[in-house]
Amino acid sequence: MATASATLLLSLALLASAAAASPSSGAGAISRFQEYLRIDTAQPAPDYAAAVAFLRGQASEAGLEARTLELAAGKPLLLLRWPGRRPSLPSILLNSHTDVVPSERQKWDHPPFSAALDEASGRIYARGSQDMKCVGMQYLEAIRRLRSAGFVPDRNIYITFVPDEEIGGHGGVELFVSSKEFKEMNVGLVLDEGLASPGDEYRVFYAERSPWWLTIKAKGAPGHGAKLYDGSAMENLMKSVEAIRRFRTSQFDLVKSGEKAEGDVVSVNFAYLKAGTPTPTGFVMNLQPSEAEVGLDIRIPPSAHVEALERRLVEEWAPSSRNLTFEFKQKMSVLDNFGKPAMTPADSTNPWWLLLEEAVKSAGGKLVSAQRRVPQRNRDIRVHHQGTGHPQR
Repeated sequence: MATASATLLLSLALLASAAAASPSSGAGAISRFQEYLRIDTAQPAPDYAAAVAFLRGQASEAGLEARTLELAAGKPLLLLRWPGRRPSLPSILLNSHTDVVPSERQKWDHPPFSAALDEASGRIYARGSQDMKCVGMQYLEAIRRLRSAGFVPDRNIYITFVPDEEIGGHGGVELFVSSKEFKEMNVGLVLDEGLASPGDEYRVFYAERSPWWLTIKAKGAPGHGAKLYDGSAMENLMKSVEAIRRFRTSQFDLVKSGEKAEGDVVSVNFAYLKAGTPTPTGFVMNLQPSEAEVGLDIRIPPSAHVEALERRLVEEWAPSSRNLTFEFKQKMSVLDNFGKPAMTPADSTNPWWLLLEEAVKSAGGKLVSAQRRVPQRNRDIRVHHQGTGHPQR
């Protein structure tokens, strides 16, 4: 089963060790990575043009075919192709995104787009160094080395650098998976971002948590700050916040005890709290506001009972009896074609899994069943394309 697919996956697994074994080549890879990191692609105003120009240059050096698709105005998607000997076979798609989340400059020891290298620790400090410019560059560096060794894959290999992942993917992947270009690619397997491993074991992520973003708004009679009365907006909201906090604690305790992995619990985090009457110097301090609001980022694993969580939201977190309402800003379920939680088989029933398993073992890596999991930080993309395909050997 030592196919081109396995060899490609093996090359990705070997990239870090290959860099260590070849100092000059490794230094070049690090320099190119830093150059990519220095391009400011932070939302809400990412410099996509600079990123695509840089990546097209890297693709040209690696001998890859390149196309830029602008499916949404001002949001270029870079599509690269490494032609295989048997292009009729289902292809492999290596995906990454070019945009990154914003940063608070004052909280950084190094400027977030300086890509500063600490020679002593080997660490590179930059926004996007983990999420996920490192992965995109790993694809290119692995292919660069395979091509220099004369390797030609059996099947077509595609590499995509997509925009807008951090804000939902609506201007990138959502349009791409419905495009003629995507359909013509005949994709059998997609590899995308997971999480870095702190040790030498390979962690494989086979599913996604469903993201819910919602706001809970409380209303109540306004009043003077010196007056005590029941049912104020702030009181109503804080009761809701306390109920949510208790649920969050119960989920977090399962992680702390080791009973569950972080990706297997419902995570609830407070994104913001908003209330009060603003003034040029702060807030009015002697007025109880008539409205108060909290924003929540909730991530739901495939194993969760969604209906029970929805009931909890209606009955405990935002009951109308306390003048509370809620609104979903984003509510997505990651489902397969049968309406069930989408999970890629990570066992012998999936030939693609067997290829990946073989590649990791051939590279001397450790891959254990406990490491197949749902990521605690699911991707921020809001689009999932369900497809099927088995490797032909």
